[in-house]
Amino acid sequence: MLKQKSAKELYQDYKEINQKAADVNYASAVLGWDQEVFMPAKGFEHRGRQLATLASYSHELLTSEHYGNILEQLLSKDGLREDELANVQLSKEDYDKETKLSTSLVERLTNQVSKSYDAWIRSRKENDYKVYVPELTNMLALTKEKADAYGYEGHVYDALLDEYEKGATVAMLEPIFSQVKEQLPPLLAKIKEAQQVESSFLYKNYPKDKQWDFSIAVLKKMGYDFDAGRQDLSEHPFTTSFSPNDVRVTTRVDENDFASLLWSSIHEGGHALYEQGLLAEQYGLPLGEAASLSIHESQSRIWENNVGRSLLFWKHFYPELTGLFPDQLNGVDVNAFYKSINKVTPSLIRTESDELTYHFHVLIRYEIEKELLSGAINVADLAEVWNSRYQNYLGVSATNDKEGVLQDVHWAHGSFGYFPTYSLGSFYAAQFYKQAKKDMPDLEANIAIGSFKYFHQWLTNKVHVHGRKYRSEELCERITGEGLNLGAFMEYATTKYGNIYGI
Repeated sequence: MLKQKSAKELYQDYKEINQKAADVNYASAVLGWDQEVFMPAKGFEHRGRQLATLASYSHELLTSEHYGNILEQLLSKDGLREDELANVQLSKEDYDKETKLSTSLVERLTNQVSKSYDAWIRSRKENDYKVYVPELTNMLALTKEKADAYGYEGHVYDALLDEYEKGATVAMLEPIFSQVKEQLPPLLAKIKEAQQVESSFLYKNYPKDKQWDFSIAVLKKMGYDFDAGRQDLSEHPFTTSFSPNDVRVTTRVDENDFASLLWSSIHEGGHALYEQGLLAEQYGLPLGEAASLSIHESQSRIWENNVGRSLLFWKHFYPELTGLFPDQLNGVDVNAFYKSINKVTPSLIRTESDELTYHFHVLIRYEIEKELLSGAINVADLAEVWNSRYQNYLGVSATNDKEGVLQDVHWAHGSFGYFPTYSLGSFYAAQFYKQAKKDMPDLEANIAIGSFKYFHQWLTNKVHVHGRKYRSEELCERITGEGLNLGAFMEYATTKYGNIYGI
């Protein structure tokens, strides 16, 4: 009988169920990766069915009465190690949440992802938002159904935020974004009044293959293990993991915009290093998963911005880059290049925006998601609302849908509540980098010679190996001595851009 088993035996049963579910989920992830990288256009209909079947099976495993009984009994027994108890407690939280969703809803949501993604791709190809509207409307309706099933005390958005950032609510985010709206504009106003940096040389022709090879070299220097990963092209850059020993990144290339490929690769490489740094022995268990999406984003942002857009980074890599592109960079010294890649100017594309105006891209999406879910705006009106917000916050407006409302894949995936973690991640990144400099006085000297081993190791020890043991705020306190604080980001931004723009 189940009740006669020891804690050790029960934990083994618990582990087997979770790892079997992980096998199914990672098999789904392989199909999802293929869908966005290699799958032919006619494959969407059946791929949606395949993914829905796998998602329902995994959901059934992790919401079964049998599994719930195992969790209850484990929590009532002595004899578990600290890490084992942490896994069970976190799994019980997940179980209590996931049992609120029916298998039918999970299947419908998963199937809708493929339909919505297909519509998003077609809509982008035709540069016509109307093509996307019916499937996005269906996705929003299912997302609201999911939020209602989860339940919430405040805003309907709270139920979805919690999926990506445990404990996050509108009430928690509003003060943060209020600070962004209060503290960033004065710095942006000073930059606008200063002499703008030259960047036209970034838009010469940079052959794809040379860009690609350089990005691979940079990823290797960062510590990305290509024996446990690969890089491919996709419509929208992303990272996906099937285990710490198989973590893949994608990027996109524009031969007439050097910035398009490289920083997408560095950004996704930061995500990948996190996944490769998780403990393989915790495969399928909470301590083998990332803490949250904001902490995940902190890892990509710390590499992309604090490191990859620093002058020290380019003191090492610039000679190699000028060797690859001598004509394009003729007469451009490393200081001019450094300033150009940090140029601050309002723009339309979130993933290619500078690291200051970026947070208004996030803010716009955050506000739109809240209003879509509350019913304050309709899907059909989204393109118009989008352009109005961009004009209001950044003074720019898209001339076509592809550069506007169709630029992100997230809503096709049903990922409402994801966007705020991008800004939170940038703010955590600034705090972590500040602490890393304190802990490693020679950090920046190492960056200047292209040595990232100890920084990578620091991130692994401070962040990666803990999995989901700590929530974001607690992890930040353990690393830096304080919780989330916009001050570190503003200090970093004011110093960096003050030097670049002479303000």
